Amino acid sequence: MTEQHHHDQMEHEHGEHPPTLDHAAHSHHSAVGTKASWRTAASATLHCLTGCAIGEVLGLVISTALGWTTGPSVALAVVLAFFFGYLLTLLPLRRAGVGWAGAIKLALAADTVSIIVMEIVDNGVMIAIPGAMAATLTSALFWGALALSLLVAFLVTTPINKWIIGKGKGHAVVHAYHH
Repeated sequence: MTEQHHHDQMEHEHGEHPPTLDHAAHSHHSAVGTKASWRTAASATLHCLTGCAIGEVLGLVISTALGWTTGPSVALAVVLAFFFGYLLTLLPLRRAGVGWAGAIKLALAADTVSIIVMEIVDNGVMIAIPGAMAATLTSALFWGALALSLLVAFLVTTPINKWIIGKGKGHAVVHAYHH
């Protein structure tokens, strides 16, 4: 490798493009290494929380109404949280003209870590609160515990999303499609 070629390659690897490269052609570099704001992280987390909350509430309402035990209740809530979490990312991507395969890949990349963390935290809180999983749908304990679990999940997941977005991953991969 020549000295000049090595220098040019090093500049490219560190984000400095040679003048002949069109920066728009390399837009994937724009999010990498940028500092994500707390507002962006909170927005991404709220987006994820919305899908998770729909699935979580629906799953727990269904399982509570059917009198299921904790294990099947949590399993249904988690499955539905992932379904609605991904769905809320897929729909705008599809409206933006992204094909199904691309939209699914983007949704998986954007939301998987966030949903996993959120589900571990909110289900963990629900299980940790005595009687919450056995409470009826008309019980203040059920709804209070569920609201607390989602709040705690938001508070735990937001800094994780901030870090992930700052690395150009997570919600950052779908940010360009929100405009």
